[in-house]
Amino acid sequence: MTDREQLLRRAVTISLFSWRRANDDDDLDDSDRQGWWGDSVPTVAGDQIGSRLWLLRRRSLVPDTFKDAKDYADEALAWMVADGIVAEVTVTVERYGINGMRMRVLLIEANGETLELAFEDTWSLINAL
Repeated sequence: MTDREQLLRRAVTISLFSWRRANDDDDLDDSDRQGWWGDSVPTVAGDQIGSRLWLLRRRSLVPDTFKDAKDYADEALAWMVADGIVAEVTVTVERYGINGMRMRVLLIEANGETLELAFEDTWSLINAL
């Protein structure tokens, strides 16, 4: 594995599994909006680290949950295209077994090279943190 692949893997993992602060209109179980303290003083206005996948913890694995997981992952990884790290990011989310969720992230670089990352048991990762 090249250094670049390692860096991309790390960036995707941090982006997906660090908890972004909840939006004002997100439904919460309590007053904990999560999020990294550094997001309150971003160097670029509006920049945030992580994803809102944590909001899915108390939900059932129904079609809307998979849709929201994809939307949250797209949101969390959009910075990679905006900052010119990769040319395109494609996220797919699907059922994994009876009680699981699988997420795949395809990164396409400007030169056409691709890197696919698979998170086989995403549902357990979301619920463990």
